[in-house]
Amino acid sequence: MSIKMKELPTSERPYEKLEIYGASKLSNSELLAIIIKSGTKEESAIIIAQKILNLNKTKNVNDLRFLQDISIEELSKIKGIGKVKAIQIIAACEIAKRMSEPIDIQSIQIKNSQDVADLLMNKLKYEKREIAKILLLNSKNIIQKIIDLSYGGTNFAMLEPKDVLHEAIKINAPKIIIVHNHPSGDPKPSKADIELTKRLMDSANILGISILDHVIIAENGCESVMLHLKWERNVLRWNFLTLVLKILE
Repeated sequence: MSIKMKELPTSERPYEKLEIYGASKLSNSELLAIIIKSGTKEESAIIIAQKILNLNKTKNVNDLRFLQDISIEELSKIKGIGKVKAIQIIAACEIAKRMSEPIDIQSIQIKNSQDVADLLMNKLKYEKREIAKILLLNSKNIIQKIIDLSYGGTNFAMLEPKDVLHEAIKINAPKIIIVHNHPSGDPKPSKADIELTKRLMDSANILGISILDHVIIAENGCESVMLHLKWERNVLRWNFLTLVLKILE
């Protein structure tokens, strides 16, 4: 039989421990136990919290990001977690997620690919579905709007240029940046990513819109498709110069 919360020393009970030592001193199970509030006749809130943590299938047992993808139904299967407690846990996770997002995106100036990654990394790198977004910028590279292009189930590489450029035309945005994630965890651009970027650039140039970058975000980092295109062009130039030198020999 597990020890009831009230049987623990006062300084070891999650509520009192947080009040005395601060939230940073609590374990993951103790923090979850505070959200759960109460256990069952057989198990304390801490034991139930540990059962929730055991749902983590990742290699890192201290990684709590799995809670962002857990469903009400999955949580409710644990004895002691009803629908209300499941909703409370999911709500707490969503609050934590939103706290990492910038308050006012319209004050953010984009200077490079890393700025884009810093803005959207936490939102995209652990997504299980492929998500594509477009950042609409003014002439000073300050974000005017962020638009979702596709959300799961849609192959980003199949998007048409008109779908990507439509919002930019609507608000007369002179510059855009494309962002999408790779659920595989590898941020390296695929051949399809590169080909689509080329098509988008051709279409955007006709409309007088500059595509500043296409950033791919994944668990293992981020990469710029534009850098890959520049590398391709440099390789072609080098091959051309090598060929010319051979001819002149």
